[in-house]
Amino acid sequence: MAKILWNVDEKKYNDRNAHTLILTGWATEQGNPALTFFLQGDGEGISISQPERFDRADVARSLSELGEVRDAGFTLKIPEILTLAEKYTRLEVFLSDGSEKEVIFSSTGKELKDFCMDCLMEYRIDKEQILGKNTLLVEGWVLDQQGSDEVLVEDRAGKPVKCTINRGRRPDVEEERGITASGSREIGFSVQVDLEETGNKELLVCFKGPKTQKKYLVDVRKLKKEKSVFYQRMNLLSIENKDANRAYIKEKGLKEFLHYVATYQPDSVSVDYEEWLKSHAAGRKELLRQKKTVFKEKPLISIVIPLYNTPEEYLKELIDSVRAQTYTNWQLCLADGSEGLETRAFLNKKYRKENRITYKKLKENKGISENTNAAMKLAAGEYILLCDHDDVLTPDALFHIAKAITEQKADVIYTDEDKVSMDGKHYFEPNFKPDYNLFRLRENNYICHIFAFKRSLLERTGTFRPEYDGAQDFDLILRCCEQAERIVHIPRVLYHWRSHMNSTAANPESKRYAFEAGKRAVEDHYRRLGIKAEVEMTDRPGWYRSHVAIDGEPMISIIIPNKDHIDDLDLCITSIEEKSTWKNYEILVVENNSEQKDTFVYYEELQRRYNNVRILTWKKEFNYSAINNFAVRESRGEYLLFLNNDVEIITPSWMEEMLQICQQKGVGMVGAKLYYPDDTIQHAGVVLGLGGIAGHIMCKANRDEIGYMGRLVSVQEISAVTAACMMMKASVFCDAGGFDEELRVAFNDIDLCMQVRSMGEKIVFTPYAELYHYESKSRGLEDTPEKQLRFGKEVKCFKRKWERDLLKGDPYYSPNLSLKEGDCSLRKEERNGEYHA
Repeated sequence: MAKILWNVDEKKYNDRNAHTLILTGWATEQGNPALTFFLQGDGEGISISQPERFDRADVARSLSELGEVRDAGFTLKIPEILTLAEKYTRLEVFLSDGSEKEVIFSSTGKELKDFCMDCLMEYRIDKEQILGKNTLLVEGWVLDQQGSDEVLVEDRAGKPVKCTINRGRRPDVEEERGITASGSREIGFSVQVDLEETGNKELLVCFKGPKTQKKYLVDVRKLKKEKSVFYQRMNLLSIENKDANRAYIKEKGLKEFLHYVATYQPDSVSVDYEEWLKSHAAGRKELLRQKKTVFKEKPLISIVIPLYNTPEEYLKELIDSVRAQTYTNWQLCLADGSEGLETRAFLNKKYRKENRITYKKLKENKGISENTNAAMKLAAGEYILLCDHDDVLTPDALFHIAKAITEQKADVIYTDEDKVSMDGKHYFEPNFKPDYNLFRLRENNYICHIFAFKRSLLERTGTFRPEYDGAQDFDLILRCCEQAERIVHIPRVLYHWRSHMNSTAANPESKRYAFEAGKRAVEDHYRRLGIKAEVEMTDRPGWYRSHVAIDGEPMISIIIPNKDHIDDLDLCITSIEEKSTWKNYEILVVENNSEQKDTFVYYEELQRRYNNVRILTWKKEFNYSAINNFAVRESRGEYLLFLNNDVEIITPSWMEEMLQICQQKGVGMVGAKLYYPDDTIQHAGVVLGLGGIAGHIMCKANRDEIGYMGRLVSVQEISAVTAACMMMKASVFCDAGGFDEELRVAFNDIDLCMQVRSMGEKIVFTPYAELYHYESKSRGLEDTPEKQLRFGKEVKCFKRKWERDLLKGDPYYSPNLSLKEGDCSLRKEERNGEYHA
């Protein structure tokens, strides 16, 4: 093994700063002796400055056997590299400890000149996709060090292709490259090509600078095929095809069927969002009906918008969408922080007769928060609606908001939304949101647009705060929701968010400062509520993880029913005892009519091995509800943790993760994230009505998937969780009356969740408590007439108790998503062009 250990991670060329070659990496040696860098050209020494050295925690961890590793990182800068490349045939960088030396960089002069020329221009493609059926969208950034750069599209023959190209700023790249605000330019790009006009199967996005040209090949056929395959495979697996699927499986087997689905090559896309939107948006007759509707009250809704250098075409589209509203009692408040007077001239020319528009030219641009506050000062309405300066409202947006105000007495209202392309022609990425979900909101600002609220709330919350610029809306939403008495979600897409290449809508990394402000907003929210919590930013920009301090060291009673299956039980208990970091717990194994002698021998051994394990004996026939109720009466814990005998702990802090949520006021029950042995999702929350009664959402999704709107990776309030791993307050269990013993096998955990929710307590799912679940090995399938008869009775029992809730639908699952599939796909049923809300 060499004494000197090193690696060059990155080579860069900076043309603007002394034509400098920059080498970044790490280097160290046992004992951390001083290492010297030197440069030679054709064997001749060349004077250079020693590099900047800094700690590299990753290197220190991987080389821990060397002892303490300090200042392993380096950034070596070699100025005037082009002159050196012209003078010398070969240049080499050496690293020496005084006795040994290593060559860490070697290049010919020609190779160096070619490398530097190539580095003059760099680009990155962030997105390439087909919008609708025939529009290609390519987004990214390009930066040429010598000044201007041009983006255009060509075919393979080099002929120009008609397209729409928009340029915009990319603050994320500016920050990374050290580009100052005064020197910033529009390095972001968004390209849209109408493929119906071009008919090209391949296109080249071309980047041209003063000295360098680069091209990126877009395989249009591949993009279309991928989109088509995705929808068709989803369609193949849908419930509508179940009879055909069963016949195929019967004839050729399950393995062959799954292979068929995985390799199926369809001809066309069966369903996409734009088609769905057309069939679900309010039609002409519905809009006419809305215009004729007379509400008992007619609240004035003030739409407040800060303007800043807003392109006229976008502002016109926004204002026209407001003027097209079927509800007419509105006021549009515009506070303009732009540099010139063009916006004022545009408004005077186009809308001088529209007396519902209030405009103020600000003396200076004070940022998004202060500019929005200035717009709010213009508001005369009882309700305020927030909107961005280049987005679009659907014509029925204010009608449904006014309806929620007058009929439901809402003081906070939010709606669903989607994204619209820069040219306003294509709609994609709909956000079908849950009803108000505080725990989900703490993870990420899922509410976003539209957000409207009663003006009087501002007296208690205050207005926008400049210190939260970038997340100023998130901060205000949290404060308003804390004070609101009635928060109403309208499950309709009423807002189209224009997707800029430099906005968080299109490129989350472009506004890191905004996500840091969001973290502070969540921390401030906890402080106002008197909850001790630490908040961290996650790997997903704009998403946060909360660590709530646990009050005291309460005992947790873990209840595990068991009949034989001692291998499963041993794996379960051993994983609890050996992995769990929470120590104040007891384990109650409820023996349920085991038949094998080895089981009872194992019980005795188990109690000798662990002094916190007790064996309880249930002598009656199997009844899951009665067994657990019996165990609870024998428990000593302040918290109950119901657990299947066929689970294995993954997360050492699983009990802490659940307890920190369960102990919070208003929370009655917490569920965990469970995986099948093949690392697919078994449980990430239960949706009421899915599959008829209730079903596990995103079941069989890959463990690494984030799920629709991040639901697989978010702490969130839901309707129900599985008792395979379910924690609840013992006091709440008692108040709810325990498990319903009429539900002997099925739906007893869902029923208990429903009972807890009916008491006003929340059910919360956390993805941070992870377990393997080997899925109902003990009980088996509903495969006999007796079991099927019992199951039918339990279905009827559940429906009898919760019929009204089943009809209303799951408040945490959008009515626009399928109840036939568990994958959060679009709901296909239609009713006279209207939503199913």
